[in-house]
Amino acid sequence: MARLVLLRHGESQWNLENRFTGWVDVPLSARGIQEAKNAGEKLRPYRFDRAFTSVLQRANETLRLALEVIGQTAVPTEKDKALNERMYGELQGLNKAETAKKYGDDQVKIWRRSYDVRPPGGESLKDTAERVLPYYEKVIKPRLLAGETILIAAHGNSLRALVMELEQLTKEQVLELNIPTGAPLLYELDAAGAVTSHRYL
Repeated sequence: MARLVLLRHGESQWNLENRFTGWVDVPLSARGIQEAKNAGEKLRPYRFDRAFTSVLQRANETLRLALEVIGQTAVPTEKDKALNERMYGELQGLNKAETAKKYGDDQVKIWRRSYDVRPPGGESLKDTAERVLPYYEKVIKPRLLAGETILIAAHGNSLRALVMELEQLTKEQVLELNIPTGAPLLYELDAAGAVTSHRYL
């Protein structure tokens, strides 16, 4: 049985300020640093063979802090932009509440949560999945099939794309999917890579 843990980065400075972040490389907030450490406490029972993360510092730092807490700083780690947050285009840096006032709550929810609608100049969840899933299939899944225990520290939308695939969610179901910051999500997989159980730690 293989184990896969998905960890969305701790709260970033722009999460705190309620701004669209996307590919802007903002640091963790003080709360985000604590969330990463708390995630590490929940991961103490597990020994990881390998870790994967995006190239953005909020995910890198979350991974570093969590592994530090569990005393596994020597875990081989691969960084790849395939795991980056989705690019929010013209919305990056804008306040979410102000954007909702301008365009309406429903439109902003569609931009944020829908599967195939792009925000202006940005990526949809479908676009994000088209880079996350091939990377998962080619680089990560073979290690899971070999029985490794893997930790992925990434972002709300790159992880939503992966969860959608792992749990075989519909476009309608993924609309309501929200992955909280700093909360490790454990998947157990069978020899074929199919999910047998999943839960937040």
